[in-house]
Amino acid sequence: MSKTGYFTHRDCRKHEMGSGHPECPERLDAIEDRLLASGLDFALTRLEAPLASVEEMELAHGRMHIAALRGLSASLREEVEAGGPSYAHVDPDTAMNVNSWNAILRGAGAAMAATDAVVAGELENAFCAIRPPGHHACRDKAMGFCFINNVALAAKYAVERHGLKRVAIVDFDVHHGNGTEDIVADDGRILMVSIYQHPFYPHGGARPDTDNMVNVPVPAYTKGMEVRELIEMLWMPRLEAFKPEMIFISAGFDAHREDDLGQLGLVEADYAWITERMKDVARRYSKGRIVSCLEGGYNLSALGRSVEAHLRALADV
Repeated sequence: MSKTGYFTHRDCRKHEMGSGHPECPERLDAIEDRLLASGLDFALTRLEAPLASVEEMELAHGRMHIAALRGLSASLREEVEAGGPSYAHVDPDTAMNVNSWNAILRGAGAAMAATDAVVAGELENAFCAIRPPGHHACRDKAMGFCFINNVALAAKYAVERHGLKRVAIVDFDVHHGNGTEDIVADDGRILMVSIYQHPFYPHGGARPDTDNMVNVPVPAYTKGMEVRELIEMLWMPRLEAFKPEMIFISAGFDAHREDDLGQLGLVEADYAWITERMKDVARRYSKGRIVSCLEGGYNLSALGRSVEAHLRALADV
């Protein structure tokens, strides 16, 4: 068995938010096409994402939030069957269709199943090719294309269900992971390090008053070498001091220079470098244990190439 798992499910492709929306099913197709064309597909262990349970999702989210999403899905299905609208919006950019609830459950299920397999030693690390993404989903609010926070949930699951004492979340999406911060702020078992474009969506300031956050905002047009230097100066000392027993990655690839949803200047080599640096930490303190979940990345060609670079680093190929 390959040491790098690849969790996905066809249900994740059935969630869509309307014609022309950047967070589209074709994102997963672009990744699959790139893995096949590059031959990397054969270096991965493919696993099907299970459905998460409501009880599990309550590790990171309020009961009413989950119930509201489930209820919205049920009422939408009734409306569609009666000839009503095809989408139910939770904000101007974020909507559910009749298949979204299952996609949400598969994404959360993938993150936790990957955590189980990596903690058990069945895999060294894993990537979850899932959508919708998650890092803007707050404890009690869906927003920014996100409904359930897959990475925050997996981190909570690792400490609550597997008894790990220290886990780290690494977020290199172009947008600040405000939802992840909302869920894990002040939880001393979880260290979050992030780098993101600022000022930019979600337009909220990162919390300055919590000790378990290393937020690194950078201006538009920052390039890869500058990002690498900031990671070495600001992330690495905190990760080394924290000694995480497992690392979770919010793998957003919209900081790529070809992605129109952001204005940063990263390229594939930068994503490979960041992944290698996180592997260095994982080798020393985490038994190599990493679970990575897809977040943003909306230029389909750049997304496919960037995920390939990320996975090559994870799989050592």
